[in-house]
Amino acid sequence: MMLRAFLIALQFLTRLPVRLSEPPSPEERGRSLPFYPAVGLVIGLLLMILAWLLGAPDPWLESALLLAAWVALTGALHIDGLADSADAWLGGGGDPQRALAIMKDPRSGPAGVAAVVMTLLVKFAALAALLRAELWPALLLAPLLARTAVVGLFLTTPYVRSEGLGSDLARHLPVGAGWAVVALVAAAVPLVYGRPGLRLVLIIAAAAWLLRRLMMKQIQGTTGDTAGAMVELIETICLVALAL
Repeated sequence: MMLRAFLIALQFLTRLPVRLSEPPSPEERGRSLPFYPAVGLVIGLLLMILAWLLGAPDPWLESALLLAAWVALTGALHIDGLADSADAWLGGGGDPQRALAIMKDPRSGPAGVAAVVMTLLVKFAALAALLRAELWPALLLAPLLARTAVVGLFLTTPYVRSEGLGSDLARHLPVGAGWAVVALVAAAVPLVYGRPGLRLVLIIAAAAWLLRRLMMKQIQGTTGDTAGAMVELIETICLVALAL
């Protein structure tokens, strides 16, 4: 059962060729949420392996290739959520229903395009700085902590839509397992990386809290799009914090 829950999470969050014997039920989707940080570890390990294989002497080129692989590996799933959220928060004008309606529009407006371009640009620059300093663990920590933050988001924030994959996750999330995973990651990073790891966890926790507060102000909760936006923004914040 645990393996199937992990495979469901891996299939949803990546474009890796994961085959399931049958489509997951809503309950199984919810039980897969605590495995999101494990998927983050898989993504991070694959990025570290790719960085080792590339061995590019130019950190700018290597960071561009790594970022392209990162986006391809996730199928731009979270980037789409970032674009939709930026458009909705700018165009919603403080009206939650209008913001939610904008999120459903498949077209991207100027706010969404700008948010994606700026986020990828900052990620690229931070990756280049980290690769130049040979701080390889950053490739592991960013996807891990971002997906741990999403588990915390679903544990603490109402889901505002009544249908869709996100509603299945929110409705059937095993609360005890979710909190256990968040606590495990929050404790493990400082244990492995010491005081810098503790500082990083505190920075990510503060950033996640601020993003959640913005969601509550804009739409009084979260959606799949805002959860995706959190993944992208937390990954970027993590890389920048480590680079600085």
